[in-house]
Amino acid sequence: MINLLSKLSGTARSKPIEPREIFMSLPSKDKRYEYPRDVQSEVWKKWFDKRDPKNVIIKMNTGSGKTVVGLMILKSCLHDGKGPAVYVVPDRYLVAQVCDEAKKLGIMAVTDKNDYHYTEKEAILVIPIHTLVNGRSYFGLRKLSNYPIGSILIDDVHACLDTITSQFSLRVPSSHKLYDELIDLFADSWKEYNYNSYMNIIELKDPQKDALLPFWVWKEKENDVYRLLKLYDNNNKEDHCVFFSLPLIQKCLHFCSCIITARSIEITPKGIPISMISSFENAERRIFMSATLADDGVLVSTIGLKEDEMQTIITPDKANDIGDRLILFPKHLNSDISDESIKDKIISYAEKYNVVVIVPSFERGLFWDNTRQKIVQKNNIKDIVTSLKKTHIGLVVLVNRYDGIDLPDDACRLLVIDGLPPLRSEYDKYVQDINPNNKLLLQEQVQKIEQGMGRGVRSNSDSCCVVLMGNKLADILLRNNGVSFFSNTTREQYNLSKELWTLLKEEIPNPNIEDIFELADYSLKREVEWIQKSKGRLSTVVYKTTPNVNKVTLALRKSFEKAYINEWDLAVDDLDEVINQEDDEKTKGYLMQIKAEYTNFFDSSKAQQVLKAAHRLNAGTLIPISGIQYDKIINNREQAKLVIAYLEKIDVDPNTFLIHIDSILDTLVFSPDTQKFESSLKDIGELLGFISTRPDQETLGKGPDNLWAIGNDKYLVIECKSGATTDIISKEYCNQLGGSVRWFDSEYNNCQCIPIMIHKTNIIHSLATPPKNMRVITPCVLKKFKDKIHSFVVALAQSENWKQEARVTHLLKQYSLCGKSIVEKYTIEYNLDKHFNS
Repeated sequence: MINLLSKLSGTARSKPIEPREIFMSLPSKDKRYEYPRDVQSEVWKKWFDKRDPKNVIIKMNTGSGKTVVGLMILKSCLHDGKGPAVYVVPDRYLVAQVCDEAKKLGIMAVTDKNDYHYTEKEAILVIPIHTLVNGRSYFGLRKLSNYPIGSILIDDVHACLDTITSQFSLRVPSSHKLYDELIDLFADSWKEYNYNSYMNIIELKDPQKDALLPFWVWKEKENDVYRLLKLYDNNNKEDHCVFFSLPLIQKCLHFCSCIITARSIEITPKGIPISMISSFENAERRIFMSATLADDGVLVSTIGLKEDEMQTIITPDKANDIGDRLILFPKHLNSDISDESIKDKIISYAEKYNVVVIVPSFERGLFWDNTRQKIVQKNNIKDIVTSLKKTHIGLVVLVNRYDGIDLPDDACRLLVIDGLPPLRSEYDKYVQDINPNNKLLLQEQVQKIEQGMGRGVRSNSDSCCVVLMGNKLADILLRNNGVSFFSNTTREQYNLSKELWTLLKEEIPNPNIEDIFELADYSLKREVEWIQKSKGRLSTVVYKTTPNVNKVTLALRKSFEKAYINEWDLAVDDLDEVINQEDDEKTKGYLMQIKAEYTNFFDSSKAQQVLKAAHRLNAGTLIPISGIQYDKIINNREQAKLVIAYLEKIDVDPNTFLIHIDSILDTLVFSPDTQKFESSLKDIGELLGFISTRPDQETLGKGPDNLWAIGNDKYLVIECKSGATTDIISKEYCNQLGGSVRWFDSEYNNCQCIPIMIHKTNIIHSLATPPKNMRVITPCVLKKFKDKIHSFVVALAQSENWKQEARVTHLLKQYSLCGKSIVEKYTIEYNLDKHFNS
């Protein structure tokens, strides 16, 4: 028998609990960990002095050694008797990184919750967030024997909270039998409320349309919905969409939102009832770590923290624990620079440096590499990242990977953020469509941008040049002041880079692509003066140590928590408080729609009145059961005056105006996203000096997608089929446009309209009946129209033309953008399908 008794200690040994002391006493750590960084010691000391509150927020810059800080804090918690200890990261790829770091430190980290050393509170359990938060979680969703948590640290908290939100969402794909059963359940009520919406999504299977099921229909069918969902609440792989989500939302199913598309049915709660994960809820210590949490609202909306629970924010003394980043924004310096020219320049740099491009979608990835060889896939991401760290491989394209990948030093010297990060859910897309100024969604996208920008700088001595591109991204950062949502350090680096841009434009008013990228050499060639000035600027930056939460986010969370326990009247009171303070009409209308839903639980008649008031403020909100009286639009103003009124409304300088219009034109393309197309077409109508609306939103689908009042009692009735995939205009589409014309005739007596179909072809089905005088805009014609609009706005932005009525009138005529001339120049006649007849 092995003699174990001789190894037992006869006296109790006390373990150090101060994190730095633990770090220094580690007997087998790698030589590179001989001493901690100053910034790590600062954070450890501050945390140790304020370690008692249940919730602690730690903010440290990317690349400042956050993982080591987190591991030592959890080791301290174990020594302090606050175990078991869990380290949570966004995905499995990062689990391996944390475990590797722990191994180099010589501390025990495991990935199996049943590991002896974890259950004995000796090792740290490292898990991805979806292991903690799912409908069958071992940490709170089992009836018995849930795994306890004493101390938990969530790293890259912004990314983890994204996953939490997704986990608390039930998405049924259209391929699943349950999809059809749910549609059958809703069909009669949905048709009665809005038959056109039902027809587009269910009968025509239009992939571009979506519908928010009216809350009174959902309430009426809620018990039947639950009964259907329970039929598929099993561990069969095809039923995982229900199995891992239903337990999380079933207690608030009665006031969930239901978005229906031809692709799926998505059911989401108004907030996240995180208390369902009881071990997380009951943990004695909860530490949230982030590099970019400039806005703390996500901790309110997802974790449910109250303002008084967010007072313990730990940061280093200074925010200079980050490497050098020079930021370039070519389109901002010269709006004539094309994406193609930026790409060509970036590819040329890839011959010498490792260049990483982050794109929001695989489709955009093909813009950079249509061979697909340089687009990183899930199965090779680890190998590619390893290769980047070891050698020069040139251009690499990451799809929607804004966090979790470390690319230090030569692994990435040039980083490109191309385009706006995607929204995570169908409901978020719906909210952004009806409430474009939604600050929470804007903040989330900007934080993802910042996370992406941090991939190439992983230490204080590292450096990287960051290139921002894409008109939508530019529009959000500039016109919507998205830069203000950056963390202090990133904003300071952005402002320092901006000073460089200004100096360049003083020397060269319209710098070309070569002029702009000469600035990149300051970073790429490690110019000593640039590094000194960059470090100098950061030396004065400090972290914000008070919580920053948007008032709307707070109100929505408070009202959700009241609704969760059926205190509907109090939920309404919380919303009223912020509604009364809100100035933006679209935001106010959106909040009133939620108020109407809560009101419906105790006064259905009053709920419809609230909804009617909401719709008057925001035409994108639900239409009440009784409908609304359509308000006819009349245009009796001169076109140039309305163009100038539009410029006054958006309130930007000429260069930002150019970027803003280009961002609109970018979404005016034939693609699956027709909602954005219709929204952009409305904006273009306003830009050109017309009264422009989306009657389809305002009339339960009875009116056209877009309506332009072009003056003199003349109108353009427009149906947008920009997502059509067929090479022929169908009978159904012609009938739909014909229905819109009939609607127009009933609403606009003695006025004339020209029906316009936007479609990939001008060939109509031989059995179709097109409305009289129908015209078509095809992709080729649309490009011609967009090119003229671009030329018009470039001319309009010149100082001699800007907001000058006579000059605006001249430009409208010069580019054939006056009233009916648009029809003559930028639409074509239709043709019958002769091949079909033969």
